Amino acid sequence: MSDLVARTGRHQQRYEAGCRLVAGCIPYKYRDSGESSDENLERIVEVLMINTPSGPGLLFPKGGWENDETVEEAAVREAIEEAGVRGDLMDFLGEYDFRSKTHQDEFSPEGLCRASMFALLVKEELESWPEQSTRSRTWLTIPEAAESCRHAWMREALLQGFSKWHDQKMESTGEEFPDED
Repeated sequence: MSDLVARTGRHQQRYEAGCRLVAGCIPYKYRDSGESSDENLERIVEVLMINTPSGPGLLFPKGGWENDETVEEAAVREAIEEAGVRGDLMDFLGEYDFRSKTHQDEFSPEGLCRASMFALLVKEELESWPEQSTRSRTWLTIPEAAESCRHAWMREALLQGFSKWHDQKMESTGEEFPDED
């Protein structure tokens, strides 16, 4: 899909009380562990992380929430632009405040940001996506991802947001992996 193009510029960015508003997601899927007992195949949840050209460590897709879109639309757009994945946006995981040196501007001189994060069940991995030349994607288990997170707030979103949400979702449905078709 060569018609996909990443949005650039900050003229459409949303701000609230000196804070840049950001939307993102924790893309996830299930894989078989390869260990089975009869018909009960154990499934493992994996999350998708991306590298960044600006330094070490891995990130979840996220970016500015713009004036012409909902926070959900922004999260889905960022997953496509940065990680090249599409899927079902499941649930809101929480808001996470952080400081960004690269996003200091006249609207947020201290670089304050607030990220709204969602769980995204991945249904499709695109062969080409807008930021593929600068980003690669890596599927990791939750412990591997927690260790690889570049930012403490993303680790918190993974462990306090996503993991708790996922555990509660599995407990409430009584199914092992309720989100799969």
